[in-house]
Amino acid sequence: MRILIISMSDSIHTARWLSQINDQGWDLHLYPSMDMGVVHPEIHHVKIHPSHYARNQTPNQNDKKNIKRYLMSAYNVFNRFRHDYFPVDRVIELNKIIQKIKPDIIHTLETQAAGYLLSEVKQNHPKPFPPWVHTIWGSDLFLFGRLEEHKEKISKVLQQCDYFLCECKRDIELAKNFGFNGKILPRLNGAGGLDLSECKKVSDLCRTSDRKLIMLKGYQSFAGRSLVGLRALERCADALKGYQIILYVANQDVKIAAELFSDSTGIPVQIIPHGTPHLEMLKYHSKSRLSIGLSISDGLPNSLFEAMAMGSFPIQSWTACTDEWIIDGENGLLVPPEDPEIIETAIRKALSDDELVNQAADINEKIVAEKLDHKLLKPKAVEIYKTIAEDNRANFKTMKNRHTGEGRCPEKN
Repeated sequence: MRILIISMSDSIHTARWLSQINDQGWDLHLYPSMDMGVVHPEIHHVKIHPSHYARNQTPNQNDKKNIKRYLMSAYNVFNRFRHDYFPVDRVIELNKIIQKIKPDIIHTLETQAAGYLLSEVKQNHPKPFPPWVHTIWGSDLFLFGRLEEHKEKISKVLQQCDYFLCECKRDIELAKNFGFNGKILPRLNGAGGLDLSECKKVSDLCRTSDRKLIMLKGYQSFAGRSLVGLRALERCADALKGYQIILYVANQDVKIAAELFSDSTGIPVQIIPHGTPHLEMLKYHSKSRLSIGLSISDGLPNSLFEAMAMGSFPIQSWTACTDEWIIDGENGLLVPPEDPEIIETAIRKALSDDELVNQAADINEKIVAEKLDHKLLKPKAVEIYKTIAEDNRANFKTMKNRHTGEGRCPEKN
């Protein structure tokens, strides 16, 4: 089976999805949905188009072997300029690649880059077009679907694709509202779940109520609201004596705010650098009493699952799909993303109620074992592709019988 994946080549989410299927002996191809010029180092056994993409690692200026990498960096600056001002070039390029490799399945991961791109390609591609599977990430529909600039584009993607894959019920209903009438695949975690044996290796084995760290996701962006989280922590500084704040994936603005927070409250803040290994992040969660994640829109945050797996009590904004995993007040607390007063109340509750956080850890351990073990999810991901391939073999035979003498299946209406 030949599968073309269109996704962000530098993304750990792409790498983790591919890791579920790259040992099946299939012919896997990846076309970067955003031309960043790099490939995540955990992507293996996949042919990259274009082939000049470099592995995503920090070059050593004293290493002569990296001269090619620097030359590629200069080339990629030019390439991004070309694609920014002449976007049709990417449509033409991808169209040629599809005609050349003739994939059995095309799978787009994410909408605003991958989905929009393939939508343009399909409108200019000779018939028939390969079966198209579309997976959404995070805020693809829930946030962007409310913006005028994106509504029509999202509708085009969902009316053109044949299969829809997502993580939560909310997004299935949104997809239908945008006109999707194809086949909805079983909901599946987009990151392939967690390796629970690795989680156990780095687990601190300390009861949640005895821990003295607090994790705060540092996203501050069009959706992330980590600055609200810092403000909530500042409001309950009197209850944080003896605690340390661990801030991760923080940009420069958040780092400055964290330093000012620490200066005014005396509560230490440790900034975890970008690119910190996944196992190390899990270890921080295993030492944390609570993990806070705030955004005005999200799907199912991987940071939430990591906290649940490592026994850290989740405080998560209710603007994600978390209500399918968290019962508010039982195995976590759901809060509005932009109200520091309510978030402060949630933090104080999680700091003062030992029984709540300990019982939540036990509940979440069972949920993770039943629903997020990568050993259980991997075969489901493999089966999705096998089912799609079988569906389309059957469809092809049916169409061929109906149109005797025609050697190919007409385009789906």
